[in-house]
Amino acid sequence: MSDKTVKSLLTVSHLKTHFFTEDGVVKAVDDVSFHINEGEIVGLVGESGCGKTVTSLSIIGLISKPGKVVDGEILYEGQDLLKLSYEQLSDIRGNRISMIFQQPQTSLNPVFTVGEQVAEVLQIHRGMSTKEAWEHAVEMLSQVGIPSPEKRAFAYPHELSGGQAQRVMIAMALIMKPNLLIADEPTTALDVTIQAQILDLMRGLNKKMGTAIILITHDLGVIAGIAGRVAVMYAGKIVEQSTVETLFEDPRHPYTKGLINSIPILGRVKNRLEVIPGVVPNLIDLPQGCAFAPRCEARTANGLEICAEQMPDMTPIADGHEVRCWLYTDQDKPSPKKSL
Repeated sequence: MSDKTVKSLLTVSHLKTHFFTEDGVVKAVDDVSFHINEGEIVGLVGESGCGKTVTSLSIIGLISKPGKVVDGEILYEGQDLLKLSYEQLSDIRGNRISMIFQQPQTSLNPVFTVGEQVAEVLQIHRGMSTKEAWEHAVEMLSQVGIPSPEKRAFAYPHELSGGQAQRVMIAMALIMKPNLLIADEPTTALDVTIQAQILDLMRGLNKKMGTAIILITHDLGVIAGIAGRVAVMYAGKIVEQSTVETLFEDPRHPYTKGLINSIPILGRVKNRLEVIPGVVPNLIDLPQGCAFAPRCEARTANGLEICAEQMPDMTPIADGHEVRCWLYTDQDKPSPKKSL
């Protein structure tokens, strides 16, 4: 990618996806903006319930009632996906944009062999014959590292290990050679060794096929090993965006700092892991100002009352680094008066 002009593949602008429940409106995604370039790997990270998965489902048009995308723009290769018909979006979904869901064993159909399920994608989108699609499916299973792919293609999902099932899901997602892959917690249910294998596989396919990847995870360690840029989400909003290197070397948002400080590091002796005080707010009843304010020790240390009164905008800190925090709204003040 270094010798080519970098082109934006997907741009999400001011996306809002709300769920209208009997208890109130859940603002699951509330004014989210980010982009991903061709061939790039971008991480979307945050605690469970912060809006990462809803963001991804909004992109591919899989929000169901009582949820609804109420505002924003999702430009994919210049087209606003939110303005496409169901048929137009269905042609893009699974063809040019693919998604890997969290639990492979429950995402696969238990009554069909894995070969049939991978081949079906080609039959639907390319109109291939059963025989031709099967041959391509076996080849794709081989590419994602399934041992004895000719034999395993006849296996049913319950006959696969968790790692093999995830590889099948990746094969299904990549067989159409999409230019964008959304991977939602692809390693969560796997042991550490298999996690590393799946991440190596995704990294290799990204380099070989040039597929851009949005990697959704709660694990900053996973992001550090594969992504180039990262967006940190909290309570439906992105609170910090930067390169991965910058995020770990110079995190600015107090929430980001808390996430990084809570990661156990080999060789670093601690009596106990650091934790972020308090709990994630109820998305139906969010605080008036910054959603992180009730948990933020930096707010107290700096005596910032405005945090509890008004939500800050995203503020540029440096090239490609921006943060949503009142500590950085003054450009002459690049760091808070008191650090955490």
